[in-house]
Amino acid sequence: MFDSSTRGWCCYVSRSSTVNSSSVVQLKRRRPPQSLTGTKGTNMKVLMFQVDRIESSSEEDESGLADERTSGSVVDVEDLGNIMTSAKKAKSKAENDEGQMVKMNGGKKTEDDGERREMITPALREALTKQGYKLIGSHSGVKLCRWTKSMLRGRGGCYKHTFYGIESHRCMETTPSLACANKCVFCWRHHTNPVGTEWRWKMDPAENILQESIEKHQNMIRQFRGVPGVKAERYEEGLEVKHCALSLVGEPIMYPEINAFIRLLHRHRISSFLVTNAQFPEEIRNLEPVTQLYVSVDASTKDSLKKIDRPLFKDFWPRFLDSLRALGEKRQRTVYRLTLVKAWNVEEMMAYAELITLGQPDFIEVKGVTYCGESAASSLTMANVPWHQEVVAFVQQLADMLPQYEIACEHEHSNCLLIAHTKFKVDGEWWTWIDYERFQELVVVHEESGGQRTFSASDYMSRTPSWALFGAQEQGFDPADTRFQRRNRTKDVSGC
Repeated sequence: MFDSSTRGWCCYVSRSSTVNSSSVVQLKRRRPPQSLTGTKGTNMKVLMFQVDRIESSSEEDESGLADERTSGSVVDVEDLGNIMTSAKKAKSKAENDEGQMVKMNGGKKTEDDGERREMITPALREALTKQGYKLIGSHSGVKLCRWTKSMLRGRGGCYKHTFYGIESHRCMETTPSLACANKCVFCWRHHTNPVGTEWRWKMDPAENILQESIEKHQNMIRQFRGVPGVKAERYEEGLEVKHCALSLVGEPIMYPEINAFIRLLHRHRISSFLVTNAQFPEEIRNLEPVTQLYVSVDASTKDSLKKIDRPLFKDFWPRFLDSLRALGEKRQRTVYRLTLVKAWNVEEMMAYAELITLGQPDFIEVKGVTYCGESAASSLTMANVPWHQEVVAFVQQLADMLPQYEIACEHEHSNCLLIAHTKFKVDGEWWTWIDYERFQELVVVHEESGGQRTFSASDYMSRTPSWALFGAQEQGFDPADTRFQRRNRTKDVSGC
């Protein structure tokens, strides 16, 4: 409206915090700034603005508009841009609030799940299927580990059998998240899996993932029925999953319902071995008790970690250190997994010792890197693979720097050794193995008490057999099995 008592245009705004879409902001004439007057005598038209919604927000307060929103207040024409900007922000916020709240291990993210895309694209499905993965839903997978095949034939188990007493032929290797936040140079998946720093895909229920994982794993075991060399009793045992290695590919802890998945595993009396790349510290803190929790410590300095793991997070080093602190807060069994890459990370002895002091893990696994063949995504060659004697020498030097740790076990045919905290050495004997039945009993009590009754790693430890110890003649090979040497055959490098 035009007011003859003023010389210019101004805007009346309602007192209410919201102006309906039918409301009209009217301009009242008042002397405008010189830059807006134009030539003398130019006629100015009455401007009418339709406003969708204006909601009170911190942005409006910061722009100094809060005082202008009282009854009868006047807003200059030059301030209309701020009003419209605030309206757009408020509208965007309102639209976001209408989305679905997705929980992610204690955090929340607003997004409509119906608009999310599937993680497994047709191209990714084709690539992973060729590598032997059995894909589940839109973001999970399962694959038969080579050590599962080996133990079905009585040819020996994996290092977890030697170090912790798992039955390799009854272990299911799976992941509820094929995506990862790192692009490690030694990844034996050749970087065919997706990458990301947060969950932005459609999400499948934990119940469906576990059910399909078990079914697909059992179907792969059934393919060994009647195969020459497969032991009948181990075949029957293999159909009943007893252990789950959440270390197949990707970052399992990224899955927003990882705690629900772990609870389901335990209710099926399946032990849980979860591996994380130490980039999600809060998710580690919010994680429910697992049988054994790993963090991959692939380097001990910021520069070497960036070079080897090639993390996506810009703040990867603070995240890495905080993840180690979070691991140290856990009461159940914890493990540092060190992968030695010759000429890349084997010279950082003192820095490794400092990281071990930071997280105080129960165990430290040190393994020589496995060469997975030539890849455009990695410059790794056979020259970067250390000999077993070199791994032993590294471990001996590292153990000498750690007053509360000693070398406990060895698995020579995996090029791997285990350093253990001396609290697992009882009356001169190592107790690095796990009492799996006892663990399941403790988990039930923990759940029934609503998390009030907790337990520690020492509550479910078991004595380590002599053949698994470092320095034994067997070098970690179970004498109940028969060693098999491959000759002139393509080596299957898959395995946890």
